[in-house]
Amino acid sequence: MSAAARVSGTVHKWLALLMAIQILFWFVSGLFFAIVPIERVRSEHMIAAAPAVSIRFEEVATGLQRVAAANPQPGQKIEIRAMVGRTVALVSADEARPRLYDLATGRQLSPIPAALAISIAERDHVGGSRAAGAQLVTEASPEYRGALPAWRVDFQEDNAVSLYVAQDSGAVSARRSTLWRVYDFLWSLHIMDFKNHEDFNTPLLIVATALGLVMMVTGIILFPSRLGYNAWRRRRRRAASANVPGQ
Repeated sequence: MSAAARVSGTVHKWLALLMAIQILFWFVSGLFFAIVPIERVRSEHMIAAAPAVSIRFEEVATGLQRVAAANPQPGQKIEIRAMVGRTVALVSADEARPRLYDLATGRQLSPIPAALAISIAERDHVGGSRAAGAQLVTEASPEYRGALPAWRVDFQEDNAVSLYVAQDSGAVSARRSTLWRVYDFLWSLHIMDFKNHEDFNTPLLIVATALGLVMMVTGIILFPSRLGYNAWRRRRRRAASANVPGQ
């Protein structure tokens, strides 16, 4: 065995021992990502079909007049939509928190209460399941980084489904399930960001990837030796030397 092969063998062996667990994590998580459709991870198949609702211009115009009379705060963007059997207007202005109004009364609905958030979540969730309760979320976490504050509405199901309803807009901003949480855990192992589960430029991942690359290169260097190519070449040289005349 050549000196390069001996050094490569030592480096390859110890790096393989050091990297074995992380390489296992990479392969297991990668296989999971390849098998499980991302649509199921996001619970898109659990979104209830929402029938189109016709909204009359006269109703909107009259409702906005009520809103302007009761809440003369300016806005830069107005979104009209149906929500839990009523027509609402979502008014946004600069970086201020959006405001949600009931056009029938002109009354401001936001921040929406827990009971309304539960009704929104139950209508959005397929299957007719009843919500087990709602919990107010005010800080971002690895599970939820959407609009805050938000209501986390939990459902009594085997896969522990939770819907997040933004308190200012009344919109369902995220869906989480046991499958999503498994996916997120494996993702944290895959990118080696064990705290926030989102940064794939961590120094730990860079070092581990570099060590994995060195392990692969040393393995390639060892490949001819492990196949017996080097020994075969030595035998050929010895045979060639023995057949040279005068020796």
